[in-house]
Amino acid sequence: MSRALGQDARGTLASIGSSVAFGGIYFLTPLLSPAPAESIWAVRNIITIPIIALALVMARQWHLFGDVARLMRRKPWVILGVLVCGAIIAAQLWVFAWAPLNGQGLQVALGYFLLPLVLVLVGRFAFKDKLAWWQWAAAAVAAAGVAFEIVRVGEISWETLLVAIGYPIYFTLRRVIGTGHLGGMLWEFIVLIPLAVVLLVFELSSGTALAVNPALAWSVPVYSACAAGALVLYIMASRLLTMSVFGLLSYLEPALLMIAALLIGERIIDLEWGIYLAVWVAVFTILGGGISQMVRARRPR
Repeated sequence: MSRALGQDARGTLASIGSSVAFGGIYFLTPLLSPAPAESIWAVRNIITIPIIALALVMARQWHLFGDVARLMRRKPWVILGVLVCGAIIAAQLWVFAWAPLNGQGLQVALGYFLLPLVLVLVGRFAFKDKLAWWQWAAAAVAAAGVAFEIVRVGEISWETLLVAIGYPIYFTLRRVIGTGHLGGMLWEFIVLIPLAVVLLVFELSSGTALAVNPALAWSVPVYSACAAGALVLYIMASRLLTMSVFGLLSYLEPALLMIAALLIGERIIDLEWGIYLAVWVAVFTILGGGISQMVRARRPR
C-alpha cells in the first residue's frame, strides 16, 4: 500500500511539474522574439533527442529504441508511419512556440482544452471504449460550444484544430504502427534532424534574430532543454499514474496555458466567451465525473 501511495505521489508531482513547466515556458516564449518559431523548433528538436535518450537509459527501457529499429527493418512501411508521426509532433511543438509569439496563445490553449474530449470520442468510435454518461455530457457541451463558434465566425481557428485534431491522429497512428512509447518518440525526433539542421543553418547564416537579441544564443537552448525536461516529466507521470488520475491532472496544463496567454496581453472578447464557457463546463463535468468514479472505486465493499 505504501509503495502504491509513493508511486501516486511521484506521479502527481511529475504531472504537476510538467504542467507548471509548460505553462512557464509558454509565458516566457515572447522573450525569444524575434527568433522565428521554425528556428526555435529546430533547436528544441535537436536538444530533446539526448534528453529522451537519457530518460530511456535511466528507466532501463533503451531496448524500446532497438525494438522500433527492428520493427522498421521487418516492416519498411513503419518508416513512413514514423515520418508522419514526426511531422505531426513537429507541427505541435512549432505551434506551441509560434502562438504566443504571434498573439494566438489563447487559440492553442483552447485546443488543449478540447483535446481530451476529442480523445474520448476517438476512443469510443475508433477503439470501442465504453463511455460514462458524464463523458457523453461533457462531449456534448463542448460540441455545442464549437457549433456556436462556427455559427459566430464561420470557422474554428486552425491553431485550435491543429492541437485538438492533430494529437488524436498522432496517438492513434502510433498505436496502429506499434511505436506508442518513448523509444518511438525518440525515432520521431531523430528522423527530423536533417530538417532541423537546415533551418538552423539558414537562421545562423542570416544572423538577423541574433543581431537584434544576442541573448538568443543561450535562451533558446535553455528554453528547449526545459521543454524537453517537461516532456520527460509528462511521460513519467503517464507511467506512474492510473489513466483516470493522469487524465484529470492533464487539465492543469491548458488552464495554465490560458493564464499565460492572458498575462502576456491576449484577451477574450465579446462572444468569444461562448466557446470558452462551454469548454470549461465540459472540463468541470469531466473532472466531477472522474473524481466521483475514483471515490466510488476506492470505497471498501
